[in-house]
Amino acid sequence: MKIKAGIIGAAGYTGGETIRLLLGHPFAELIFANSKSQAGKYLYEIHRDLVGETQLRFCDDTPKVDVLFLCLSHGESRVWLSENTLDANTFVIDMGNDFRLDGQCGDREFVYGLVEYQRDVIRMSQNIANPGCFATAIQLGLLPLAQQGLLSEVYTTGVTGSTGAGQKLQETSHFSWRLNNISPYKTLTHQHLDEMQKTLVSLQPNFGKNIYFTPWRGDFARGIFTSSMLTITHDLKEIYHLYKEYYAESAFTFVLDKNIDLKQVVNTNKCVISLEKEGDKLVIHTAIDNLLKGASGQAIQNMNLMFGIEETAGLKLKSIVY
Repeated sequence: MKIKAGIIGAAGYTGGETIRLLLGHPFAELIFANSKSQAGKYLYEIHRDLVGETQLRFCDDTPKVDVLFLCLSHGESRVWLSENTLDANTFVIDMGNDFRLDGQCGDREFVYGLVEYQRDVIRMSQNIANPGCFATAIQLGLLPLAQQGLLSEVYTTGVTGSTGAGQKLQETSHFSWRLNNISPYKTLTHQHLDEMQKTLVSLQPNFGKNIYFTPWRGDFARGIFTSSMLTITHDLKEIYHLYKEYYAESAFTFVLDKNIDLKQVVNTNKCVISLEKEGDKLVIHTAIDNLLKGASGQAIQNMNLMFGIEETAGLKLKSIVY
């Protein structure tokens, strides 16, 4: 018996990625893909790579399913849940930021879905607040230190592809503007800072609001690369061992002893991490695909845990190297 899945807000980037993953999932079946703006159209008319893959059409209703993915714009998931009645047994995975800090929504309590942070809690949960893409990349680089109480002030830079801005056309996502260009945005004020701080403080209570983050828009479509710097006196070999031990049982996060590249993770659910140290300054580099490990892939990973199936099911994807 397959897990019956549905998607609300299925016409955007995360909706499209979730469709692709569910269509190829060995233990799940996509029952419906909801989109008010595209209702009645075939999925492949909007997500054009799906031609020949499915004959499903976008709908504007909500059939009963086992798990519902909310791929709505930030702020819309709470409204949607307040205006629609779901079966009490339906699992919900929200891709927006509505429940990452305040997880209460009526009778539903949402758990923060960063697998490497609280895998066992997720296994016992019915409602998941999927982490933000930058938050995922940066936290995966810091969790091992926080667990040991070793975090000091963290200065982070990160660059993201244009898909991180969503499908709606914006001035800063025009091809002619983005090509051969890089620019900062939301310096020190990015919306993912609060969820990062909440997680890290739960592991290291004295950490406080000590992440200083400068995000950049990059000249590519998908992926996130971050570099976090902090002061630490421990030897690099000791730190490397700490990271390897923390992620020893992780299905998708890998600590490498050489420099990493963004292309290692594009089109996969992987996170790769590398460490460099000069004097008492440690730099942690991380790379993920913002639409997969930073969104839809992580959501499927959460679904797998919630339903007690193999964590990697439907997620053994190949990176784009060339």
